[in-house]
Amino acid sequence: MNRTHNLAQLKETSEWDVAIIGGGASGLGIAVDAANRGFKTLLLEKNDFAKGTSSRSTKLVHGGVRYLQNGDISLVLEALRERGIMRKNAPHLVRDLSFVIPSYDWWSSPFYGIGLKVYDMMAGKLGLGPSTILSREETLEYLPNVNQEGLRGGVIYHDGQFDDARMAISLALTADQESAVLLNYMEVINVEKENEILTGIRVKDRISGSEGSIKAKVIINATGVFSDDIIQMDQPKAKRKIRPSQGVHLVIDSSFLLGNHAIMVPHTTDGRVLFAVPWNGQVVLGTTDTPIDETLEEPIALEKEIDFILENASAYMTKKPNRNDVKSVFAGLRPLAANNDKKESTKEVSRHHKIIVSTSGLISVLGGKWTTYRKIAEDAVNTVQMVGGFSDRKCTTESLPIFGNDYNTDYSDPYSFYGTEAVKVKAINPKKADNSLSKKLFISENQIIWAIQEEMALTLEDVLARRTRCLFLDAYETEKIAPKVASLMAGVLKKDDQWIENELNTFKQLLKNYQL
Repeated sequence: MNRTHNLAQLKETSEWDVAIIGGGASGLGIAVDAANRGFKTLLLEKNDFAKGTSSRSTKLVHGGVRYLQNGDISLVLEALRERGIMRKNAPHLVRDLSFVIPSYDWWSSPFYGIGLKVYDMMAGKLGLGPSTILSREETLEYLPNVNQEGLRGGVIYHDGQFDDARMAISLALTADQESAVLLNYMEVINVEKENEILTGIRVKDRISGSEGSIKAKVIINATGVFSDDIIQMDQPKAKRKIRPSQGVHLVIDSSFLLGNHAIMVPHTTDGRVLFAVPWNGQVVLGTTDTPIDETLEEPIALEKEIDFILENASAYMTKKPNRNDVKSVFAGLRPLAANNDKKESTKEVSRHHKIIVSTSGLISVLGGKWTTYRKIAEDAVNTVQMVGGFSDRKCTTESLPIFGNDYNTDYSDPYSFYGTEAVKVKAINPKKADNSLSKKLFISENQIIWAIQEEMALTLEDVLARRTRCLFLDAYETEKIAPKVASLMAGVLKKDDQWIENELNTFKQLLKNYQL
C-alpha cells in the first residue's frame, strides 16, 4: 500500500464506480466489499485511517450483553454472527476472551447465568464457549484481585477481543489487495452535481496542498460522527442525523487485574456496564456514555468521566486505581443515529446502523459498531448497486480472509498482529527484530520502517498511535521515545531536522489529551 502509487492511479482514472468518504471501520469495510465485488473503488480519508472513533473502542468484538438486557434481540443476533465471522476471517487480530461477572447478591449469579445462557444459545455454532456459574472460590481463582468483601460467586462467559486500529490497517491492506485505491490525508471539501444529481467530489491533498475534482458514479458518506458535515455539503438545510456520545477509557498497569480474564461490571452508578479488560500487557477500563454537542477530531475526556471510571472500577478491585496510576486516557465519539426524541439518553439510542440516500444520490452510513462492520458494508454496497444502477453482484466477504490471516497466531509474539506478514517485518533487519526502543513497550525499528513502506504511515502520530499502539498503552513512556522514533522516520522518509522538530511539536500537543 503506497501513497505515491495510489495518487498516480487517482490521476489516471477518469471516473470511479464508488467513492467512499471516510477511512474508519465502516468506510474500510465498504472499500473491501465494493472492490471484492469488482467495482472500481476509491476511499478518501481526511486524516489517517482509523484516526477517530475506530481506534478508540473498548477493544471488544462482542454481541452486546447489554443490548440483550435492553431487549434488542436483532442487534445481538447480528453482532454474535458477525463476531464469529470476524474471528474466522481475522484470527491474527481477534481472539477469545473470558469475562467474569462477580456476584455480591444471592440472586446475581442465577440471574446473569440465565441471561448468558440465552446469549450462548443465540450465538449457536459461532459461540466461543459456554457460560458457567462460579463459586466464590472459583471466582477468586479467575480474579485474584477482585474485591472479596461480600463476594458470593460469579458467572463466566466468553466474547471476543481485538486491536481496533490494527484491524483497520489490515482492512485497508485487504482493500488494497482487492484493487481498491486508498488515500489518507485527502480531504473532501465539497460535492459536485449536474442537474441536482451528484457526479463527483472536490478534494484537497493535505500533504501537498493541491486540489482537484474526482468523478464517481456513486458517493458514500462513511465519516461517522462527521456524517452531518458531508450531508450538509449535499443538502445545506438537512437536519442533523448524528447524535454523538463520548466514551472514555483509562489504561492502567496489569497488576490491578491479575490473570488473563476480564471483569464485567453489570451495573454502574449510571446503569451502564463497565469493563476491566487485559490488553497488550495493560488493563483497559471503560467506558462512559456522555452526550456531546461538539464533534472534535481529538475528543477530550471530562473530569467527571475519569472520576466515574475510577470510582466504579475501584469498587471491584482490592488494589484501587487512582489518577496517578493512569498511563493513558483516550476518548472516542460514538456516531449514534439520532431519533426525534431529544430527551432520550444516549444509552437508550439504538446501536443499529442506518443507510439513507439523499435525493441527489448521496449514500450515508449512520451509526453501527465495530463488530458489525462487515454487515454494514454489505448493506451499503447493496445500496450502491441500486443507486448506481449496477448489475447485482453477490457479497462474498463472509468468507474473505482479512490481510495477514493466520490460524497459527502466537499471541505472545509482539509481531502477532501482522499475521502471516510478521516474517517479512522481522526480515527487514533480523538482528534488530527483537530490539525494542522502549523498556516498557515493544516497538522496533523494523515496525517503523514497515509502517512507512507498507502501511502508508506519514506522521509520528500514525506510527505511535495506530501502526503501533504505544500512545494508547502508555502516553508517558511514548513521550520519552518519540524523539528517537521521529529521527528514525525522518531517515526512511528522507526528511530534514525541521520536519523532526515540527512532528515532535505537533505530537507534544496531542499528548496532552492522553495524559492526566
